[in-house]
This record gives sequence, C-alpha cells and structure tokens, in this order.
Amino acid sequence: MKPVAIFRHIPTEGAGYFADFLNQHAIPWVLIRIDEGDPVPQNSREYSGLVFMGGTMSVNDDLPWILFVLPLIRDAFAHDIPLLGHCLGAQLISKALGGVVDKNPVKEIGWGKVEVSDNDIAREWFGDIRSFHSFHWHGETFSLPQGAIHLLSSAYCENQAYTIGKHLALQCHVEMTGNMISEWCEAGKQELADSANSPAVQSALEMHDQSQAKLPELHRVANQLYRHWLHGLSH
Repeated sequence: MKPVAIFRHIPTEGAGYFADFLNQHAIPWVLIRIDEGDPVPQNSREYSGLVFMGGTMSVNDDLPWILFVLPLIRDAFAHDIPLLGHCLGAQLISKALGGVVDKNPVKEIGWGKVEVSDNDIAREWFGDIRSFHSFHWHGETFSLPQGAIHLLSSAYCENQAYTIGKHLALQCHVEMTGNMISEWCEAGKQELADSANSPAVQSALEMHDQSQAKLPELHRVANQLYRHWLHGLSH
C-alpha cells in the first residue's frame, strides 16, 4: 500500500492522534515537514491519501510553499486521491477547490460544542453522533467549495466541516492529544491574553481542566471519521 502523506506546517501542529490511529491500523505514512523545508511533492498519485494539518499562518499569506500545495490538492482531487484537512489544512483544501477563506466573526479557541448537520451524508460520516465537544483554535473560516456537503457547525462558526465524496475538511481539531493542548497553550500565551474578552475563547486553565473528560469523547469521534476516510484510500 502506498503511504499516506501528512503535511506539517509548524512544529507544534503535527499528526497528533491521527498518527496513532494510522499506526493502530497498520497504515503506512510519511511526514512532510513544510516547516523544515521539505519539498512539496508534485504527484499526488505517489500516495494513498493526502492529509494537511494545522498552522498559525493564513492560506492567504504570501508563502512560497502554498503555491505548490494548492496545485497538489487539485491534482489529488482530479485523480480521486482522498484529501483530509484539519483547520489550516481544511482551509487549504477549500481555497484550492474554489472556496474563500476569510476572517471568522470571532476567534474560537478551546473546547466548544459542534452540531452534526441533518443530512444523509453527515450520518454516513458520523453514524449516531449528533453533537460533540471539539477543540478549536482559529480566527478564519472557509466557504464551501462547489459540490461540498455541510457536516458540522458551532455557535461561533457556521462551516466547521464539509465533505466532497471521499474528501473531508475539518475546521475544528479532532486530532488533539493532551500534549498538543499543553504545547499550543504555551506557544499561544500572547494570543490567549489578547483574545481573552472573546466569548469563544477559553483560558489555558479552562482548556486543561476540561481535557481529561473531553479528550476520550473527541478520540471516539476521530475514530469514526478516520475509519470512514480510510475506506477511500488507494491500495
């Protein structure tokens, strides 16, 4: 089986729980460290799937690697290679497929409830799950590309997830681990302080206090989504 390519854009936003999931299912994967200057592949067909993680930059920033990633995403879409995006990764997929990425009405940071859309495709992806508490850390949001089916929303961000066939884009973070939350809170101290008055931003203490109870639920949701995504992988 060809490996799954996982794109890391900053050191603290790696594959997280998704890597654990792939290892548990004996799925080979490779990490492409954009933050360390790894070249962006030109041919999506070298991989069984492409997965894009998060990052503190915007997809609208003038960054050289974005000019290579967007065509790669379009190449994967054209050849039916499954795409999976987490936060920035979902925004990259959206922009590549004709969507618009712009500022969200408020920053959304910490644990927050998301609702599963009431449609048959959402039920295929989420099974019996109707809502859950996900982790969030974003200030921008995406529009849905042509042909996308809406999957998730929250009180502060309407477009939390969508699918197009075997491709999945998630604004929220289902890949979190306890260590990642700690690292993000430490790296994002100033952002948390600057955003403390936002109704959708938790303090680091609130995030840590809720993690023990909410991470197991989040991993159950991640397992459900990742299992469904695996069905589309090329062998």
